[in-house]
Amino acid sequence: MGKIIGITGGIASGKSTVTNFLRKQGLQVVDADAVVHQLQKPDGRLFQALVQHFGQEIILANGELNRPLLASLIFSNPEEREWSKQIQGEIIREELAALRDRLAQTESIFFMDIPLLFEQDYSAWFDETWLVYVDRDVQVERLMKRDHLSKDEAEFRLAAQWPLEKKKDLASYVLDNNGSRDQLLTQVLTLLEGDKQDDRD
Repeated sequence: MGKIIGITGGIASGKSTVTNFLRKQGLQVVDADAVVHQLQKPDGRLFQALVQHFGQEIILANGELNRPLLASLIFSNPEEREWSKQIQGEIIREELAALRDRLAQTESIFFMDIPLLFEQDYSAWFDETWLVYVDRDVQVERLMKRDHLSKDEAEFRLAAQWPLEKKKDLASYVLDNNGSRDQLLTQVLTLLEGDKQDDRD
């Protein structure tokens, strides 16, 4: 059975910097967002569930989902957010579990990048969890810059997620991304070295 590490963070916390680096090291990283993307393609399970719920208006002329419309329908209504969390959550969990079980047969160590790891109670899946952390004001600034948002819009997006402070207490390891990219990746290397050491012990 391989060692499974969960990686999480918040919007614009720098999680993809870490996962891209891990892939370059030749390590397997399951990206929950990419899995969701696949499931939302026209023949995917989520696509079917979403169209059944919201109707044909969420389908673009090319047959794909109208993601901006879908996001606004879900984000603007607490009931829809609840429905989405419930239904999408179940389907995504099943798919991720199948991937996890498959990789556990072949990999001695692998990672799963799950944005809502703590919120949706995935912790028990993992031998350890890594949180990519930034201070709130840094996060707001990076999100405004990355997605060209106003301060209010950025704050609104962040309010929909648990604050990183809360996740800090739940993670096995906290990767501090308030500094440079190199400083962040040095912390990743240190943790990887520790994992290799554990394998040798």
